Amino acid sequence: MPLTAFALVLLGAVIHAGWNIVAKKANGDTRFTFFNAIIMAVIWSPLVIWLGWDVVPTWGLTEWGLMAASGFVHWVYFVCLLTGYRKSDLTVVYPLARGSAPLLSSSMAVLVFGEQLSALGVTGIAGVVVGVFLIAGGPGLFKAAHDPVQRQRVKAGVFWGCLTGALIATYTVMDAYAVKVIAISPILFDYWCNILRLPLAAISVLQDRTEAWRLWKLQWKHALVVAALSPVAYVCVLYAVRLAPVSHVAPAREVSMLFAALIGGQLLGEGDRKLRVMGAVAIAAGVMALAWG
Repeated sequence: MPLTAFALVLLGAVIHAGWNIVAKKANGDTRFTFFNAIIMAVIWSPLVIWLGWDVVPTWGLTEWGLMAASGFVHWVYFVCLLTGYRKSDLTVVYPLARGSAPLLSSSMAVLVFGEQLSALGVTGIAGVVVGVFLIAGGPGLFKAAHDPVQRQRVKAGVFWGCLTGALIATYTVMDAYAVKVIAISPILFDYWCNILRLPLAAISVLQDRTEAWRLWKLQWKHALVVAALSPVAYVCVLYAVRLAPVSHVAPAREVSMLFAALIGGQLLGEGDRKLRVMGAVAIAAGVMALAWG
């Protein structure tokens, strides 16, 4: 992987972990996705107008269709991610989501495209499986059987984390195709995907405007931070995809799990930080092995 691409991936990973911490602290639901989307549309519009003034009018059905599909998948992903954060711990949901996506992508490549995994690739899958077990509680899972509340939180985290991972794998392939093959600008692509998912995000707001306004006053600062940082993190990845193979970039960006597991345990006070950091390291090592294998 070129050094520039690696630097972009690393920068994106740090920023991605950071905005996930903020989103977790916001404790938002689907309405938070609307707050985030509307702020994002406003603060990034000057740059988009400057970059896209002569480009956007030339787009056809292919470009708009890809962005609409990606926008929908991203919206479902964000809703599932926030739901997981409300029902479980960030240090369970986030590493499972980010770690399972490359695993699912590799499995799909073997089953659908007939690709083969080397011994190193198989070792990577084993690393992800071990990491998932550690993140979910490790040996403590058996002890959790006697604690209904903790057992339910672990189960919820595993479910929402893996579902989010499947959605990540889906939009990763779609978005890489858009910026590599169709050659859409990563900045314009990410922005218009956000615009196109605004109507979906607005549904929950319109259903109860009074409650939405109450939540806005509590969460707008968190939404502002997420709206400012999340596009930067993803655009870094999309530019890296232009410079390096997707099979290298997608696993490499999962180093964000290390930052999330460490910061989440430190700032959010979520338990078993040492065990979960070990699990995050195992998943990160596994996905890197998948990239090289």
